[in-house]
Amino acid sequence: MALYYFIADTHLGLDYKDPRSRERAFASFLKNLPEDTARVFLLGDIFDFWYEYKNVIPRGFTRTLGALAELVDRGVKVSFMNGNHDIWTYSYLQNEIGVEILKQPFVVEIEGQRFCLGHGDALWDNTPSYSFLQSIFKCRFIQILFSAIHPRWAFLLGHSWSKHNRLTRYKGENDESQKVYRDKIMKESVEWAARYQSENASEGRIDHFIFGHFHMPFTREVEGGGDLSILGDWIHNPDYLVFDGKTLERRQFSGTV
Repeated sequence: MALYYFIADTHLGLDYKDPRSRERAFASFLKNLPEDTARVFLLGDIFDFWYEYKNVIPRGFTRTLGALAELVDRGVKVSFMNGNHDIWTYSYLQNEIGVEILKQPFVVEIEGQRFCLGHGDALWDNTPSYSFLQSIFKCRFIQILFSAIHPRWAFLLGHSWSKHNRLTRYKGENDESQKVYRDKIMKESVEWAARYQSENASEGRIDHFIFGHFHMPFTREVEGGGDLSILGDWIHNPDYLVFDGKTLERRQFSGTV
């Protein structure tokens, strides 16, 4: 029985709680995936900040990169999708680790069921300010200018921005504004999935939509068939999804992060 794993938002390198413990836990999780694991989908923001220079990559993550390489070496297909925090991957993961890079939304058939996968950013919760920010991040000219900054200062800037962006948004699961935002994301994500089903009906029905980004784990049915799942993060809600060819199941990571 082949197994397929879906993980997002580990935010390795985020200077919050115990980043070293979080990275060790995630690497251990990867190393201990069952022998019948066929494919691992990393759906964005695996790294809290990642930027590749021509001959330089971010310091750290040695255990995770080694664990990913071991998975590839043993025949597991590892697919990586850029998030909004690790958008700047160019060739290192592909050429040195053997990871496949995907673009969202990515549709794949697994054991007779169709999956639509993505990080989730800029699909439905796409404000004008966020669209503008993304256009800057994806601008090749801006990337060239950023590459001219010494890595010491570039990574300091990137990590500082990332930490502020992430931690100022999180106010706890019981915060009223967080609940309102969660309800908004539930509504908009399911509506987006229903539109996607309708607009792409000729290609076949999607059985499962899976996204990350929002750090709010939930699963809901989609009008027109199928279901939509948002993955939790590995900062507050360490979880993942696993598909055994018949059933898609959410599991909690049992270790310490």
